[in-house]
Amino acid sequence: MAHPSQLGFQDAASPVMEELIHFHDHTLMIVFLISTLILYIISAMVTTKLTNKYILDSQEIEIVWTILPAIILIMIALPSLRILYLMDEINDPHLTIKAMGHQWYWSYEYTDYEDLTFDSYMTPTQDLTPGQFRLLETDHRMVVPMESPIRVLVSAEDVLHSWAVPALGVKMDAVPGRLNQTAFIVSRPGVYYGQCSEICGANHSFMPIVVEAVPLEHFETWSSSMLEEI
Repeated sequence: MAHPSQLGFQDAASPVMEELIHFHDHTLMIVFLISTLILYIISAMVTTKLTNKYILDSQEIEIVWTILPAIILIMIALPSLRILYLMDEINDPHLTIKAMGHQWYWSYEYTDYEDLTFDSYMTPTQDLTPGQFRLLETDHRMVVPMESPIRVLVSAEDVLHSWAVPALGVKMDAVPGRLNQTAFIVSRPGVYYGQCSEICGANHSFMPIVVEAVPLEHFETWSSSMLEEI
């Protein structure tokens, strides 16, 4: 959950998000070191007379500033490619959920169950209970079992939407007429909030996403109760 004046990311709740945070820190360290080196060189040239401003060419310098950036780019590219493959990998999901974007709400269909479908609307401010978050709560949460591979099929009924939950490291575009897919594993129980991340009209800011991760036995109880209600 994000907090006011927060500087870092939300706490990672999935293995992919942990990898993304580590990659961010890795890349930020490289950028910081390069920036420090460049600032030092510029300040040294300005403040000292022990520099030659009239060098026309230097083969040694050209070799260094060709090879060094290439090494740095490789150091960034290799872990980046690894994470990209991890994000696209979907191996033997235990549960498949279809998320459909509408103006301006989400509908969910648990495809492993015959009739488990529901719509998820934002809870109006006047209906919130103490401890709930304004503009983030929904009347029905997407409940999933923790520590299980979950596949989410994402599409839209009308215009472009985007299904995103930052703590899980998930963001997938919802395109009318096209079925995209993503996957995640929730590492620990909890409630994780997201929002539509593609401008989709007047009420774009009012179609939140709430994922609740629970132990498997609790998920089975929830699914049974939902099927009885339907």
